[in-house]
Amino acid sequence: MKLIVGLGNPGRKYEDTRHNAGYWVVERFAAETRTVLRKEAKFQALVGRHESSGAWLLLPETFMNTSGRPVQLLASFFRIAPSEIIVVHDELDFPPGVARIKQGGGIAGHNGLKDISARLGSHDYWRLRIGVGHPGDKNAVTDYVLHKPTQDERAAIDGAIGRALEALPLVLGGDTQGAMLKLHTGPEPVAAERPVKPEPARPPRAEAVEKKKPRQAERPEKPDKAGKPGRAGKAEPEEKTAKPEKAGILGSLLKRLLPEQDPARKK
Repeated sequence: MKLIVGLGNPGRKYEDTRHNAGYWVVERFAAETRTVLRKEAKFQALVGRHESSGAWLLLPETFMNTSGRPVQLLASFFRIAPSEIIVVHDELDFPPGVARIKQGGGIAGHNGLKDISARLGSHDYWRLRIGVGHPGDKNAVTDYVLHKPTQDERAAIDGAIGRALEALPLVLGGDTQGAMLKLHTGPEPVAAERPVKPEPARPPRAEAVEKKKPRQAERPEKPDKAGKPGRAGKAEPEEKTAKPEKAGILGSLLKRLLPEQDPARKK
């Protein structure tokens, strides 16, 4: 890799905003490697050269949407191909605390990448993406990236930058696969998830309830003719008690008129 570009907006007003995450990486790398960055008017940027690798470090002094001009000027002057350039930039699609490396691909609406691709006539350059999170509403993106991250977000971003700086020597040495493996599989701090717009409340779904028929009160059983309760069947016929036969009138008179004969009496 022959050129490292850090994207951001110049001036104190923007130096601590999310859109300047690319600046933060290159500035820290320059400080840690004692690479001096000097203003170069012909490149419209701050430029320095990394001593051990010979790679150029570049911070455009133009605004984000015209970042491609300084990159084009330096790359054409030193005959650097797009595949030998790595651009460090803020990434909305990653939460704070995440850093990733890739080559080529789309620009995802990033104005700095858009201008660089147009100026170089290629998407083939490498990208080191530093997650800054997403506001959750595409209409709020511009305001979001031009404001400072929260204290917790900045701490997570700084952690990702630290891991990116550990991978950069591999990138400069040509071992991009090793850098990707190191950066993509290493431990990452817990980062806040992208905020999501709350969905409108939905009425609770009515559950089907089985309607039970009201239980009918039991009717009292009517006693049968014999005085015994019973619903099933007919009452058994009541047994009739046999009545003694009445003696005839003639028989009664004869018994009264005629004395009983003693069987032992002689005639």
